[in-house]
Amino acid sequence: MPHVFSAVSRSRSAFAALFVALIGALAATGCVRLSALDANGLWKVVGEQCVPNARDRGDPGPCTTVDFQKRYAVLKDINGRAQYLLIPTDRVSGIESAEILYGGSPEYWVGAWAAGRYVDAKLKATLAPTQLGLEINSSQRRSQDQLHIHVDCMRNDIADALAPYRHDTPGTWRWTTLDGKRYRVTRVTRLDDGGNPFRVVARDLGAQQSMAVQTILVTGAGPDTARDGWLVVNSGLDVEGGTGTAEGLLDHSCALARAQ
Repeated sequence: MPHVFSAVSRSRSAFAALFVALIGALAATGCVRLSALDANGLWKVVGEQCVPNARDRGDPGPCTTVDFQKRYAVLKDINGRAQYLLIPTDRVSGIESAEILYGGSPEYWVGAWAAGRYVDAKLKATLAPTQLGLEINSSQRRSQDQLHIHVDCMRNDIADALAPYRHDTPGTWRWTTLDGKRYRVTRVTRLDDGGNPFRVVARDLGAQQSMAVQTILVTGAGPDTARDGWLVVNSGLDVEGGTGTAEGLLDHSCALARAQ
């Protein structure tokens, strides 16, 4: 009988060792699969792994990078060919968080746009600004309670559908239908300060509307963002025909990169 227990113990130890090895291998790729049952999973990765690893060892793993000055990390998402996530290194729940609207708050959209270089590197191709998309979901359409901006390829058909708005006067909203949902579109010439998409959307919401149910997508307005700026695409669950997620306007398979 003791031999049976010994064998079981060894078997469990071997399984545990294998499990740890698999988790370690996954983390080493810079990709992390999060449990859909743990809404704090993303924060645990960034706040409990990436930040202390970068601070204590100079290695941000499993994140791609941690920027302490700008207060965000960039993490390769397990989903998608080249999808990355920009995540604050502070505890920020999401689009509904009041602190993202304050003057002097971290400019997460600027960092997310810069993170497009990791998408390019993963694809071994250079996306045009109109082919790169940044997106954040509403509080009701996300699985994680830590703010994160998706950085990935745009769908070809959506990029084409947004072409008529590329020369609009900044600050002017126009309504359109994308993928069967109602969105409004405006052009901005910067992603920080007054052009920060969080602030752009918040200041033009109706009295009965809430940031918590909004979704925002940002993409280049033309081939040169210094000249053409960006398009801010917004919808909400408080709009008839609207939506709380624009993630479907991105293409996690990056088919457009294969066409290049």
